[in-house]
Amino acid sequence: MFLRSAIIAAALLVTPTAMAQTRQAPSIATALEKAEALKPLRTVVISHRGKIVAEHGYRGYTSKDPTAIMSASKSIISALVGIAIDKGVLKGTDQKIMTILGKDMPSNADPRLSQITIGNLLSMQAGLRSVSGPQYGAWIESKNWVRMALAQPFEDEPGGGMIYSTGSSHLLSAILTKASGRSTRSLASEWLGPLEGFRIASWDRDPQGIYIGGNLMAMSPRSLMAFGELYRNGGVAPSGQRLVSQAWIDESWKQRTNSRFTGDDYGYGWFSRTIGGEQVRYGWGYGGQMLYIVPRLELTVVMTSDETSNSARTGHRDALHALLAEIIASVASGPASNTATDTN
Repeated sequence: MFLRSAIIAAALLVTPTAMAQTRQAPSIATALEKAEALKPLRTVVISHRGKIVAEHGYRGYTSKDPTAIMSASKSIISALVGIAIDKGVLKGTDQKIMTILGKDMPSNADPRLSQITIGNLLSMQAGLRSVSGPQYGAWIESKNWVRMALAQPFEDEPGGGMIYSTGSSHLLSAILTKASGRSTRSLASEWLGPLEGFRIASWDRDPQGIYIGGNLMAMSPRSLMAFGELYRNGGVAPSGQRLVSQAWIDESWKQRTNSRFTGDDYGYGWFSRTIGGEQVRYGWGYGGQMLYIVPRLELTVVMTSDETSNSARTGHRDALHALLAEIIASVASGPASNTATDTN
């Protein structure tokens, strides 16, 4: 009798707290409706345990419309490099880039150029001055983007601190092109094409015809979701075909350096930080093009925004992180499938 009374008393103590926590967690529908106030936001797509449970389009945009994903495409370039290594097209992350890009090296090259590896480019640790930010305009107006990226002065040693540069990602695209004898887009079509729902709608090229590594790639939010789900599922497509090795995903998500601006961990084309109490891996593109993966909750979230807005300076990126935290709270508090919405 005493044991039964103790159990009932304990339940009375625990249940109100648990109920309060459940009531406090916003539903996904509520979170997405509130997100209407984020003016640059265009779409949100949410997948839980492999099922799209909610998607919302703002100001006439839908999850099926191609959009420029900006630097979120760096995560895709990273995947292509990993596949190329597994297929023997590249030797590995320790391979020196000079073995492939030797003909593009500047005259009187800094000896440190011979030390840069493929892994250094993937983790933004080449040491070369960035061609993003203030240097971006001059870089894309140059006659040879590869050579200009390689001609930048060193601001750190190879393998040193993180220097975020689209030039590093573009060198990876050039490396894939030269090592395989095929365009990066052709490789993406063959190697990621079997992934249902994945399609690159458009992709710009440099003056030499090399597809831009890590920028100016367009795809629908649904397509970016398919790519994110591939990584969440350990590199295996819904058809059961393995496209990316689990080992490469683990290597890509391993912390190798940290952003000078946010402090977030950075691996091979992926950022990592804690959001809503969960470890989150994410790709980020200028303006607020986000691909979030929350492994423990089996959750993948895509958000797209006006690519002309500076999401870092305006606080929009932080607002998107906060929106993800609300989505995480909702999923953690109960079945996400009960909150599905579709306003596209």
